[in-house]
Amino acid sequence: MATIMRRMNVISRCESIYRTEQSADRLPGIYHSYILAICRQPGTTQDRLAKHLCNNKSSVTRHLSFLEKGGYVKRRVCEKDRREMQVYPTEKMLAVLPEVRRITLEWNALIAQGIPEEELAVFHSVLDRMLEKSQEIVYGQEVNE
Repeated sequence: MATIMRRMNVISRCESIYRTEQSADRLPGIYHSYILAICRQPGTTQDRLAKHLCNNKSSVTRHLSFLEKGGYVKRRVCEKDRREMQVYPTEKMLAVLPEVRRITLEWNALIAQGIPEEELAVFHSVLDRMLEKSQEIVYGQEVNE
């Protein structure tokens, strides 16, 4: 029997493929989470972004370099802490944001098709508790970003 993580990882990879296929400019699906997070919190730091996305700092730096080269983000040195880089969306990123949101909502609706609302509510509750527990294990505290 597949583990919880195996199932969640396969769903996540399928979502990434779907996001890429549905994206008008074929922006790889892995970057959709970055777009949502950066547009939700312009000026967030790379470190906060890494924690929010639960990704290592080197991967975040590499992904942001891709987005920066593509004209989706601008990075600036933080005025308060010169060791930090702040990330801002460009007009190009803001232009694809509605499509990214649409694709995300569409995916969630597609995979939840045929599942009663009561079951989905329980499932979301369980996932939220597992998320909190995961963050406690990794970060030693809750992360609410």
